[in-house]
Amino acid sequence: MISFPNAKINLGLDIIEKRNDGYHNISSCFYPIKLTDILEIIESNKFSFSSTGFTIPGQNKDNLVIKAYQLLKKDFDLPEVAIHLHKSIPTGAGLGGGSADGAFTLKMLNTLFELYLDDTILIDYASTLGSDCPFFIYNLPMIVEGRGDLIRPCDLKLKGYYLFIIKPDFAISTSEAYQEVIPIYPENSIEEILDNPSPETWKDILKNDFETGLFKKNPELKEIKKQLFKHGALYASLTGSGAAIFGIFREDPVMGAVFPKMYFTWQGKL
Repeated sequence: MISFPNAKINLGLDIIEKRNDGYHNISSCFYPIKLTDILEIIESNKFSFSSTGFTIPGQNKDNLVIKAYQLLKKDFDLPEVAIHLHKSIPTGAGLGGGSADGAFTLKMLNTLFELYLDDTILIDYASTLGSDCPFFIYNLPMIVEGRGDLIRPCDLKLKGYYLFIIKPDFAISTSEAYQEVIPIYPENSIEEILDNPSPETWKDILKNDFETGLFKKNPELKEIKKQLFKHGALYASLTGSGAAIFGIFREDPVMGAVFPKMYFTWQGKL
């Protein structure tokens, strides 16, 4: 069985307060996009995991794909499987690629071995893998709150707009990003701002709270955002905890000569 775990962008990200459990309460709109990894799972006589594409940092035992398999195997008599993951979504980018891979693994195993788990149960499993994983079970525009585990539908539709994503040749870990943050209650909620579904109205009001600290530490990111606006973006923002920045355009952007060749870029329709 093959699936295509997709990335997401964050439309706004408010970091509201630090919790007693060490996490932060946030608010954001997660919006799925068409940039995907490729994930294959087949039954095998022994367990194996392999990957191609972007290098995955850390040890295999920490990979959310493997953790998802082990999580379900504890509760169900799953056979051994061979898993191959081709990484097209860069890591350390704030695009949710690892979380998508973990969530899609749960969904694939559920289908492949006829576990008959509904979405609410899959979300419970996904929430133990990571804060962003539950979103990818539904994989629709969602308002995300709490530590990322409280999700509800968002009616926002951006069909017809174009998306350009760029990531410089460095990564930012979530823990690193949070070191630069001072939590604050927002004047206007992201949900209220997105009631106006026109990206050209969001520039000065729809903000990602990670930007202030990360732009000071990495001025290159601030310059990328500036260049996106200069070349016609209706709205541009850091996504998640970075280091990727996206721009939303009315027309398909021509950006080939704007940024250095070693940067990762992707563009497509929303």
